[in-house]
Amino acid sequence: MNSNSFASPLPIVGNDGMASLVLPWCALFGDRHPDISFDCTLEGSSTAIMALAADASWLAPMSRAPWPHELAAFRQAKGYLPTAIHVGYTGHGPRPDAKSPPAIYVHRDNPLAGMTMTQLASVFSAGTPAGDITRWQQLGLEGKWKARRIHLYGLRDNGKYATAFRQAHLAGHHYPGHYEGLADRRAIVEAVAQDPFGMASLGWCNAALFSQDVRILPLAAQGDPAFYSPQLSHVEQGKYPLSSYVSLYFDLPPGEKLDLQVKEWVALTLSAAGQAIVAAQTHSPEGYVPLEPAMLEIQREHLAGL
Repeated sequence: MNSNSFASPLPIVGNDGMASLVLPWCALFGDRHPDISFDCTLEGSSTAIMALAADASWLAPMSRAPWPHELAAFRQAKGYLPTAIHVGYTGHGPRPDAKSPPAIYVHRDNPLAGMTMTQLASVFSAGTPAGDITRWQQLGLEGKWKARRIHLYGLRDNGKYATAFRQAHLAGHHYPGHYEGLADRRAIVEAVAQDPFGMASLGWCNAALFSQDVRILPLAAQGDPAFYSPQLSHVEQGKYPLSSYVSLYFDLPPGEKLDLQVKEWVALTLSAAGQAIVAAQTHSPEGYVPLEPAMLEIQREHLAGL
């Protein structure tokens, strides 16, 4: 059974924080089709792809990219990968009482203004075409940083965030030998807070809960000389290189056309009314941000071709 094969009530399994989006989107669809109902089980992104693979979900909302083992499980069950449409950005920060999007952290006294994504790959992986960066001098720092090695911290490379990060941003290269994989976000933030020569890769985190002695390092995308952080003005322009997407995944076998009901539901999320629902949550704890116009058009064109 794939996303074209369900009957009402249509099951939707996925991210719990996205209830503030999914339920209004369902209501928007219900206004047009009062004979169709939904059964929403929103308990976390970790349930989304597995539910699709088990034929238990019509479509699956996620606030992060699927982890490698989730995609592997889907491929094993179906013989192909799920299809995704991006419908927003997953948050912004730093903000009081809210998690910031994935970011690179350094000690608050570190004077580095920012780093390009090419430099990030050279710092966090070994054997990159651009060459490895292991010392602060290679990033232009002088003084006490000049001759010191960059101490790398992050989560363990165990198939979850750290693995997905290196596959998405490090071209699949492995972390270098001096990368220290720690158990949780608190341990990583505290390590950088105590280490002026440290740098860390972190997923969703409110670092201020653990220490005031770290800061987010701005980043520059390929071909863009400007540095951007996950602050709202940069995320809503689509400029922050590590922004993650609010996405809808569905099971569409190769060669098939997407069911018209699925297509209409997803199209509503990309409509002005659907994006207004995202915008209404921008200053909520979840902090969802509508797609910037160029990316919105890309997603609409992608959907139109399915």
